[in-house]
Amino acid sequence: MSLQSDRWIREMAEKHGMIEPFVDTQVRYEEGSKVISYGLSSYGYDLRVASEFKVFTNLYNTLVDPKNFNETAFVHFEADECIIPPNSFALARSVEYFRIPRDVLTVCIGKSTYARCGIIVNVTPFEPEWEGYVTLEISNTTPLPAKVYANEGLAQVLFYRGTEVCETSYADRKGKYMNQTNITLPVA
Repeated sequence: MSLQSDRWIREMAEKHGMIEPFVDTQVRYEEGSKVISYGLSSYGYDLRVASEFKVFTNLYNTLVDPKNFNETAFVHFEADECIIPPNSFALARSVEYFRIPRDVLTVCIGKSTYARCGIIVNVTPFEPEWEGYVTLEISNTTPLPAKVYANEGLAQVLFYRGTEVCETSYADRKGKYMNQTNITLPVA
């Protein structure tokens, strides 16, 4: 496997719709104001977080069980900012829709701006032939409330291309998180 450059990412996005909408440069300012950067980088793509959030709440004293997940564990809302309580967790989704080629696997890691504030982003790999909006897992590891900005950068996607095409892709397996259009909760 080899890490793919900005030139390859741009070509795959523009000719094959790998990333939509695609921003072919690093955006650091919008309308004269600083933003947490997003768009194409040297060896990756900085995705944005959409304005749709689900934040954990203990309002109903719900048990978190990945085999029997109760949606009342979250408060769902849409806003330009999300305040994540201390030592808590939120789910969100990407602005961008991804279509991963059969010979590619991605790794998605949080941006350093958030990591240096104790906000950790965890995203599982995008497997070959997976497509959809990315469900983003955001943890506030601090003892203080933390702010996340919608429509700004949250994580960087790195694209690794295999030396050969995989035998069985995510689409072949009919993966349970295929074609996500919203924040997708755990599916057992």
